[in-house]
Amino acid sequence: MMSHKRSSKIVTPKDEWGTPQWLFDLLNHEFHFNIDAASRQYNTQKCNRCFTDALELDWIKFGERFWLNPPYSAALINAFMKKAYEESLKGAIVVCLVPVSGDKWWIDYALKAQEIRYIRGRVKFVGFDEDGNQVNGSPMFSSCIVIFNRDLSRGYPIIGTTIEQPRKV
Repeated sequence: MMSHKRSSKIVTPKDEWGTPQWLFDLLNHEFHFNIDAASRQYNTQKCNRCFTDALELDWIKFGERFWLNPPYSAALINAFMKKAYEESLKGAIVVCLVPVSGDKWWIDYALKAQEIRYIRGRVKFVGFDEDGNQVNGSPMFSSCIVIFNRDLSRGYPIIGTTIEQPRKV
């Protein structure tokens, strides 16, 4: 039996894996994002602007349509989802790529969204190895899209359509 062994080490930190381009493009086509709200210069997703200090800013001063693939560590995802929810109360549209969860942040914020779209299969996030090559990695959990928008009249999210991944990504 042959096994594949990577010749170089993955160096992308746990909280900095990028969104697969196909998923960003699909949602950007619908929402026309102004700002990537949780990125670094090297992994931003083709928005006009990115925030590297998002938790300290008043987002709505910079735009109204935000892409958010937050860091997934417990304290950070809670803070980012709280911020996304709060900015939506000011009129921002915030579209978030997050793990399906039952944790505190999910109950306190995600369930206040207007829509949740599940993604069939494991998302292959984008990272880099020590040679600078792009690598894909799938977490051990399912992901979904949580959409906060201006329609705050409903007290529960619509469970939207399932997003199908392209066969070859």
